[in-house]
Amino acid sequence: MAFSTAQRYLRVPVVQDLARKMVFIGGPRQVGKTTFALSLLGTPPHNETHPAYLNWDLAEHRERLLRGEVPAGEPLVLLDEVHKFARWRSLVKGLYDTRKSKQSVVVVGSARLDYYRKGGDSLQGRYHYYRLHPFSLREVDRDGRRETVDRLLRFGGFPEPFLAAGEREQRRWQREQRERVIRDDLRDLERVREVSLIELLLQHLPDCVGSPLSVKSLSELLQVAHETVERWLTILERLYVCFRIAPHGSPRIRAVKKERKLYFWDWSQSPEGGPRLENMVACQLLKYCHWRQDTEGHDMELRFLRDTDKREVDFVVLCDRKPEFAVECKTGERSVSPAAGYFKVRTRIPAFFQTHLGTRDYVHAGTGIRVLPYHRLCQELELP
Repeated sequence: MAFSTAQRYLRVPVVQDLARKMVFIGGPRQVGKTTFALSLLGTPPHNETHPAYLNWDLAEHRERLLRGEVPAGEPLVLLDEVHKFARWRSLVKGLYDTRKSKQSVVVVGSARLDYYRKGGDSLQGRYHYYRLHPFSLREVDRDGRRETVDRLLRFGGFPEPFLAAGEREQRRWQREQRERVIRDDLRDLERVREVSLIELLLQHLPDCVGSPLSVKSLSELLQVAHETVERWLTILERLYVCFRIAPHGSPRIRAVKKERKLYFWDWSQSPEGGPRLENMVACQLLKYCHWRQDTEGHDMELRFLRDTDKREVDFVVLCDRKPEFAVECKTGERSVSPAAGYFKVRTRIPAFFQTHLGTRDYVHAGTGIRVLPYHRLCQELELP
């Protein structure tokens, strides 16, 4: 099966922004940031041998950058991992300020770039920041075929395991990915000593997907303080391992206030069945939120609905603090969630959807909730 992976979903806005500013591209490890940046080059080869590509990890490239030498005659220069240099902001600022009329600049990095770019304002107003997400359904298959949905569910959206589509390759990739994050990013970026305990925490987190996250239970399991587990979870979020969403609601529906739900960027780590489907939908909706925030400047949030009686709807998307739509995930396609009907009457959320892996597409007569397959949801909401 052929997939349309040659052009990533961020290409058009990134090219438009490069006419006026620098572009920074962040996101998880091995999500395809460098490959995407290389595809922006106007002339072949679109790989690491192109003269416009400079990687700080290579001694030759590093020395050229320190001397202020960049390829002449190239309209676009790609700087990879340059944020590892202590004074990288001054370096990039100098290159851009002296060449912006004749050369565009793309800076590529992972968690460190997102972390370090917030540490000062010397680059303020000179760049736009984009977060690149894993593959999603409409990005690789505009027709939304069921076999593509199944492949995404099974292997996740990171390019290497998705394209390889083999369990052996997936297991090896996940192990190597986890080791890179733990051994490299975690040690270098956060200076954490309790690495073995964080590895143990990672082993237990997949069982938490889809349910309110109990930090207290995790702290008791690991025999550490509540604040310590909270700090570790925040670190894992910074490293693009997982993300958490907060509840949405008002006193009118007696919404919970403190509970949060956790999901993985690589949803194939979640248990099969309902939790994995919910995790994949969470990643798709977060991708939509980041896409609109990075390209249009809206204040986007992904949240969920839950009241003190434990009625729950999986997701609510907010734009500039106003709810746009709610989504409930179900493995079956026949019955409508009573909680979705309850909240539809009592909230001002304009649209409610219930998505599933079946084929039925209908509007429930009693509640007005749209029940539809996952691929139709992606098409209906024009999710990237």
